[in-house]
Amino acid sequence: MSSCESLSQELQTLFAFIDQNSEQFIDLLAKAVKIKSISAQKDTRDDTIFMVKWFEQQLQTRGLTTELVDIGSEQWPDGQTLPLPPVLLAQLGNDPTKKTLCVYGHLDVQPADIADGWNTDPFVLIELDGKLYGRGATDDKGPVMAWINIIDAYQSTGIDLPINLKFIFEGMEESGSVGLNELIIAKGSTFLANVDYICISDNYWLGNTKPCLTYGLRGNAYFFVEVKCAAKDLHSGVYGGSVHEAMTDLLALMSKLVDNKGNILIPGVLDDVLPLTASEEAMYESIDFNHHSYREEIGTKRLLFETKSEILAHRWRYPSLSIHGIEGAFSGAGAKTVIPRKVIGKFSIRLVPNQNPDKVGQQVIQYLENEFAKLDSPNRLSVIRRKASKPWIANTDNDNFKAAKLAISSVFGVEPDLTREGGSIPVTLTFEEVTGKSVILLPIGGCDDGAHSQNEKIDRKNYIEGTKVLASYIFHLSKN
Repeated sequence: MSSCESLSQELQTLFAFIDQNSEQFIDLLAKAVKIKSISAQKDTRDDTIFMVKWFEQQLQTRGLTTELVDIGSEQWPDGQTLPLPPVLLAQLGNDPTKKTLCVYGHLDVQPADIADGWNTDPFVLIELDGKLYGRGATDDKGPVMAWINIIDAYQSTGIDLPINLKFIFEGMEESGSVGLNELIIAKGSTFLANVDYICISDNYWLGNTKPCLTYGLRGNAYFFVEVKCAAKDLHSGVYGGSVHEAMTDLLALMSKLVDNKGNILIPGVLDDVLPLTASEEAMYESIDFNHHSYREEIGTKRLLFETKSEILAHRWRYPSLSIHGIEGAFSGAGAKTVIPRKVIGKFSIRLVPNQNPDKVGQQVIQYLENEFAKLDSPNRLSVIRRKASKPWIANTDNDNFKAAKLAISSVFGVEPDLTREGGSIPVTLTFEEVTGKSVILLPIGGCDDGAHSQNEKIDRKNYIEGTKVLASYIFHLSKN
């Protein structure tokens, strides 16, 4: 950490308050984790709605003006209709002489149960060896609660909030952010009209020791490949050897998508990918990333590539194709001699800048239809595009990134690495397109936090020092 002499008096005071109130901040996170805001389950939809309203109350008690925006309802496969969690809009400060920052976060979480392999109750925040375990601890309740912490720090120390703050918090991010893009577009000329910067803290450091700032995300194109062979499931002893089986056709098609070296086999998909420049490759070499530890964390003997720069490039700036599963196939324990009447293969392509999801979608569909024709099968093929998000890459030479770099330096005493992410956060590009302003991804969690996995956690140090980073970030934003 930088010496106190290099920090302003305001930051010294804020950091001291955060240290002195760390237990209070952890208690607040524990209350948030306790709420089972699993957006993907019907039986916890009321909990998810309660989570949004509980968080609204937290903001209101701190003087923020709030609004819950109804975004309608959704129909489940069984025909039941449930209300969607409202989107929470909030604002603190309306000083026209100050800059305005809009913060996005989400309040819902992935499903979790101790039977899934958790060592502790996923909805009880437990601290072990400086790690705070609980569903949502890092994705995204920890970072969201950190914003409440900094409001407390400024208000309790009597230091004037240096910028105006606006918040957009949703409860459906883990279920596709239903209705959020439309809401952001609708609020472009009102709630978002005077926003100067946008910050999202819904990602993670590249490692465990060095902070980073994220300036790029891959997009995503998701596909279903459906093959039907019969009107009903068939007994393989009665019908096997006499029918063209749907599974056989599907496996033949799926095997032609990607090879065992990770090369995408669909013609034209790579045509628009920008070439790797020497300066970009050199930047990858300088990033604090241990690819041997990365391999060990995964638990594999060998990765697709051998050097650090190759691995980072193929995680971030090259497209990848992953096969995710087959619906309709027998997957239970034991043996079952069924020929499924219909199977659906599922795969996705992570897209990179300069690739167009619509163009890639057309290439995929045409390729699979051509390959299916070569099988001379009487079965029926349907290729369905399920969802798509565009890639995003930011200009890092602006006041938003400069303030974040200064904030990290003031807390950790190091310059952050500039990194990209292999995953997708579609709302990032939506904010940029609607507002025309700089969007930054400012992570506070570590690479091993296990978001979406068993035993999700955030380190105490990351949560508390991350709160300091956010407090310093808005301080430096106000100086630009």
